[in-house]
Amino acid sequence: MSLPSIAGPTRSATKFWANLVLIVIGVIFALPLAWVVLAAFDSSAGYQVKIPTQPTLDNFTDVLTPELTLRPLLNSLLLSTAAALVTVVVAVLAAYPLSRFRSRFNAPFLYSVLFASCLPITAIMVPVYSLFVQLRLIDQPWAVALFLAASALPMALWMTKNFMDSVPVSLEEAAWVDGASAMTALGRIVVPLMRPALSVVFVFVFLQAWGNFFVPFVLLYSPDWQPAAVSIYSFFGQYGTVAYGRLAAYSLLYSLPVLGLYVLVTRGLGGTFALSGAVKG
Repeated sequence: MSLPSIAGPTRSATKFWANLVLIVIGVIFALPLAWVVLAAFDSSAGYQVKIPTQPTLDNFTDVLTPELTLRPLLNSLLLSTAAALVTVVVAVLAAYPLSRFRSRFNAPFLYSVLFASCLPITAIMVPVYSLFVQLRLIDQPWAVALFLAASALPMALWMTKNFMDSVPVSLEEAAWVDGASAMTALGRIVVPLMRPALSVVFVFVFLQAWGNFFVPFVLLYSPDWQPAAVSIYSFFGQYGTVAYGRLAAYSLLYSLPVLGLYVLVTRGLGGTFALSGAVKG
């Protein structure tokens, strides 16, 4: 009879400590975000989190120039979008036979591809740079976009294959009976049903390319083609000097396209497959 009285306080204590841990984690993540927002409107911002005494838009005025912000953001948008589109298309074409045709080589192939993605980017940049020099691809944005797509392809292939496994094969079989080819069934049946899943893959690759600093920094020399991830380096001066206010304002502008992409994907595509009623009995 005493068990309920013991279980009640124990459950309450567990809930209290769990909430306390979540609050601490939330504060740890909120402090850097608070610094970015507050420092962006502070003309004398430092590394401390403080409310600006005289909020101003001077930091945004200083960074909103074609050379410093607008052109790099456009370059980042083009590079990331091109890399994401190429990766999604190739991942769909590669995942289709792996998902629909059973073979003893499927698992070894997928694990080999996954192992290739475990190599750090710094370990492969030396041979990649040598290859780009030999092929005269240095300072070529389209070549950098293809390399970014290739580096993201292993994980995208795994994700696409797992999503494609959830699409019933019976839908394609019904199309085959009507005379459709495998590629027609893929383009008209499988891909439309996988739009929410492909949007996840697209966002995943886009974010990887958007935040990539090392690859464009090594392979793109011209300031006209450098993305925003490289342009943000200009706010760090010599001998440890940092333009904190401009850096915070630039960081807010740098995050807007990503936030816009999230809103577009979540509102426009949803998050689940709509397969009900797809097969007529």
